Amino acid sequence: MIQRGETRFERYIGVDYSGAMSPRTRLPGLRVYAATRRGEALEVRPRDDRRVHWTRFELAEWLANALGDGPPTLVAIDHGLSFPLAYFQRHQLPLEWDSFLDDFARHWPTDEDWNCVDFVREGLTGAGAARAGDAKWRRLCETRTRRAKSVFHFDVPGSVAKSTHAGLPWIRRLRGALGRRAFFWPFDGWQPRFGAHLVAEGYPSLWSREFERGTRTQDQHDAWTLATVLRSAEERGLLTRWLEPELSARERQLARVEGWILGVD
Repeated sequence: MIQRGETRFERYIGVDYSGAMSPRTRLPGLRVYAATRRGEALEVRPRDDRRVHWTRFELAEWLANALGDGPPTLVAIDHGLSFPLAYFQRHQLPLEWDSFLDDFARHWPTDEDWNCVDFVREGLTGAGAARAGDAKWRRLCETRTRRAKSVFHFDVPGSVAKSTHAGLPWIRRLRGALGRRAFFWPFDGWQPRFGAHLVAEGYPSLWSREFERGTRTQDQHDAWTLATVLRSAEERGLLTRWLEPELSARERQLARVEGWILGVD
């Protein structure tokens, strides 16, 4: 058991995601901040020029390289990493995360160049209608927070539906690129292997109002919040508890299918 002040990670990355446009479009809403054990969270850009924004393609490539060669890193990404149980039941899918990612990417190929979530929703590409969800469906972790919306609740303020549908194929690619070097929580279990990177779902709204935003945009602030809170949580000994939320045996089994938001008890 990790005690207060002990750490297993050396770097903390917060990603505020964006599902807008295509994987090759530069998006001002796609922001990345990174902190170290001894340093505050600073913004990471794809280039030295601060006017240049990330594309989803570039971000996935950067994460694969940064985690492939870098020190043990905790990454929190602001979109869902799986879907509610009702989705698996409606589409008669096995309750297994890798199979879900493969099936989703076949029907929602939003990682293809110049494709986008709206094209699949409109039936122009992919086969989204065959893998649709219902905005009334919510994951167990979403019911445990006051503001979290369904991953199928599109076109409303604060929605994560578009970013989730855009980001899942890239999560699949990242998993394939990193193999056992990365631990995807909680799908691979609740306690990561020492020395492995950990990739988890983050929800900056849990904490973002506790910090002054200053000159940061809201997207910058959300990514900064995630990186800052991850670093602080491990330093204060909270991360161990977050990795083992108080769930019944049935709830833990469900969360291994639906995913869980890091920091939600």
